[in-house]
Amino acid sequence: MEKGYEQSETGCCPRFNPEPWQDKEASFKGRLFVKDHVRSFFHIPLDFGKVMVRNMERIEKAGALAAEPLMLSDEKSLWGSDIYISVSREVPGAEMTKIDGSFLTRVYEGPYKNMSRWVKDFRGYVASRGNELKKIYFFYTTCPKCAKYYGKNYTVLLAQI
Repeated sequence: MEKGYEQSETGCCPRFNPEPWQDKEASFKGRLFVKDHVRSFFHIPLDFGKVMVRNMERIEKAGALAAEPLMLSDEKSLWGSDIYISVSREVPGAEMTKIDGSFLTRVYEGPYKNMSRWVKDFRGYVASRGNELKKIYFFYTTCPKCAKYYGKNYTVLLAQI
């Protein structure tokens, strides 16, 4: 997949370019991730910042930042989600996992309150392509502060097929 980011103007999250992710097919072959868990209340994250700071400190210390930032969320229940942060190498002290497979992607823009509408549309998109959806991952492309700065709140949905 092409690089979906440009240089950061905020000193935090880079500006996201949705074009390389819109209605594409991607393949991960043993892509390495740090895996962690975020507690939630009805899908609203409670300790996301703490979890991200802990993991980013480990990743930076290990010199394992990925060339292209990618963080996936598996919203597996109302009470928590697993997050997967792409890395370039093993990170000491972190749970590591690899993700393999083919994925269909689609980009959505707007407030998170539209998520159920996006998921419904996305399921239709996957079915229209003749694929069976195994799992959906969510790629939140920027933090809320940067989304406000950029004036766009993009979320990429990835369907493992």
